[in-house]
Amino acid sequence: MKIAKFFVNLAIALILPVALSAQQADQAPAAKPNPHMESHIGDLTGHSEAGADLYYRYCWGCHGARGDGNGENAPYVTPQPRNFVAAVFKCRSTVSGFLPTDDDLYNSIYRGFITSNMPSWKVLSAQSRADLVAFIKTFSARWVTEKPGVPITVPPEPPVTVASIKHGKELFTKLECWKCHGPEGRGDGPSANTLTDSNDQPIRPYNFYTGYRFKCGTTNQDLYKIFITGVDGTPMPSFADVIKPEEAWDLVHYLRTLQIWNKSPELALWEGTPEGAAIVKAEKVHQTYTGSGIHP
Repeated sequence: MKIAKFFVNLAIALILPVALSAQQADQAPAAKPNPHMESHIGDLTGHSEAGADLYYRYCWGCHGARGDGNGENAPYVTPQPRNFVAAVFKCRSTVSGFLPTDDDLYNSIYRGFITSNMPSWKVLSAQSRADLVAFIKTFSARWVTEKPGVPITVPPEPPVTVASIKHGKELFTKLECWKCHGPEGRGDGPSANTLTDSNDQPIRPYNFYTGYRFKCGTTNQDLYKIFITGVDGTPMPSFADVIKPEEAWDLVHYLRTLQIWNKSPELALWEGTPEGAAIVKAEKVHQTYTGSGIHP
């Protein structure tokens, strides 16, 4: 009996590792971040090793030593610092759900984010910014398992016309943009106080009335991109499957008229019509610009 039991145990000992190996093969460990990354911006090649020194000198206090957005300053920062481990980025030239390009990250570092604690880092050299991009990519395994999306194509902007502005106004209502941004674009729509970001933190819609530059740029092309790519991590969706390119441009032209303190070609054309002049006049009287540099 002892001999028989010995051989049974021996068989189990020999077979069990094989069975466990097969089971482990079905549950392969998730990919790990790559400690060595590069970025490519034009003729520049960024290196994560050089970017590490810059990150731990300038960035970790907010974004955290592990890049998870939990730096020692994070509790005092609104909105919360970007979580590089999740690799979800607001400003991209790629469609919603895809990683941004190296150029997108580079532009974000250069530009900074208005109405947030993220400053512009244009004081750094172009090479340093490229190195930072490379190091930021080391925090998430997404940069190992996925490739950045293909940048969208921004078609040529058509001429600004009154018809384009009026159609954009109609789309603003039809697409229910006013529910978040408000009927006059002041960021005070009925849903504004209920909005949260991907971290379950309150987030405010953009207020066109202030005239501040957009989070993801300053030009009409930048605003067009926002419609098509969406702003990942926020309630702002992509409208790529909802509107045609020419309709997106109509929206761009109309939204410029809501920035009544910016002397844009769109606003000048709109104020040249009786309808537009009356609307802009009423808005300026409603809350008069003080000239202090901070709009009401």
